[in-house]
Amino acid sequence: MNKKLSRVLTLITGLIGLIGFFFFVRIVVEGDTNIENDASLQNSILSPFITFSIITLVATAGIAVIYSMLNLFKHPDVLKRTLMGVGVLAVLLVLSYVFASGDAVTDQMGKILPDGEAGSVSKWVSTLINYSFILGAIGLVFFLVDFVRGLVK
Repeated sequence: MNKKLSRVLTLITGLIGLIGFFFFVRIVVEGDTNIENDASLQNSILSPFITFSIITLVATAGIAVIYSMLNLFKHPDVLKRTLMGVGVLAVLLVLSYVFASGDAVTDQMGKILPDGEAGSVSKWVSTLINYSFILGAIGLVFFLVDFVRGLVK
């Protein structure tokens, strides 16, 4: 990274830190009890802090995604491996959907729970539960393989 870009990033980081410190000091000066009991004080202190935090989060996530995409397009071999990984994840999601149940969700007595009717929502919830189990099992297998390799060495 060149020196000028590094300096700019350091200044931006420092500015974000100073703004965060400013909000922190305002919250500490007012005190927890005053902020909890006074709605106008909450709006004057906490609302700008939350807005600043959301803007910082969105900007950081956006920059990370943009630079990741640029890096992928600069290196076609990495892009190829990434697309293959996304393809495998998509196949696993399709398999999870095929084997998912769209039945109603019932309690122990067999009564349908509120908002637990059969349908597409129930099908997708079941799909994502199956998907989580599949990915967890794959992760566990790789963890165990790596652990055994570490013992063998």
